[in-house]
Amino acid sequence: MTALPASVEIREVGPRDGFQNEPETIATADKVALIDRLARTGVKRMEITSFVRPDVVPQLADAEEVLAAIDVPDDVALSVLIPNDRGLDRALRQRDRFDEIAVFLSASETHNQRNVNRSVEESLATLDRVIARAHGARLRVEAIIATSFGCPYEGRVDRERVLALAFHLMHAGAHEIGFGDTTGMANPVQVGEHFAAARAVLGDGVQLTAHFHNTRGQGMANVLAALQAGCTSFESSFGELGGCPVPPGATGNIASEDLVSMLHEMGIETGIDLDAMLEAAGEVWRVLGRPLHSHTLVAGPVDWHPPAEG
Repeated sequence: MTALPASVEIREVGPRDGFQNEPETIATADKVALIDRLARTGVKRMEITSFVRPDVVPQLADAEEVLAAIDVPDDVALSVLIPNDRGLDRALRQRDRFDEIAVFLSASETHNQRNVNRSVEESLATLDRVIARAHGARLRVEAIIATSFGCPYEGRVDRERVLALAFHLMHAGAHEIGFGDTTGMANPVQVGEHFAAARAVLGDGVQLTAHFHNTRGQGMANVLAALQAGCTSFESSFGELGGCPVPPGATGNIASEDLVSMLHEMGIETGIDLDAMLEAAGEVWRVLGRPLHSHTLVAGPVDWHPPAEG
């Protein structure tokens, strides 16, 4: 068995990826309270909102208000999702409130058209400009490639195509490349081969991050495969919130509490307090008023015992 890393970095994406996929808009005050709670779990990086058009993603129309109101520790790096130049213009008005941006495109032409109404080539031209402007504003940049492991419209996506996009984005100035399993189509063998190939092509000068969904129940198996291939950076969402809003049947991200629980049981450090993360997931359960499906939230960690009845 390949040696596993002693520690990994987890970026919490629930406040953006999770909240945007909810059928009803979460109140701004609830978002702020949940973000403040998450920021005290030991997470060091969080994606908190997106500067997309409010009419397209009304769940995140309060991006400015959320950024202005949150109160997080200084050692937590905050990221916002930026779709284009207009989104960056909005975000830069509050430049002092965040540390990083995430930009995105799909490896699949069909998914990119359905998601942002552009060809992949058009998206690349936009991202080149946004990344250059972000460097001018001294912002760290993560470039996310959605449908890296498969597309619900086109099926398997050619790995060479995905890595060519990653190579382009790295040379455009991205500090980090995130590979997204947008609709949960990846399998562990594919993931292991992918991250080994990505490191060989991209070298050691860029951070590689895995973003898995649990649509078909393979999310944690894919995490293990990525770990064995040397990946030490993961994105997850508390309560298993989220999912791509475009294709039907796409369910949530891997749950942060499930990821932390598994890694800790394997002796891999995350810096996150599992009990605090479970409390945060329990609070979003209360706010949404519906059951959540992360396994650790329902069953408890391995050393947890239910209270005695009576």
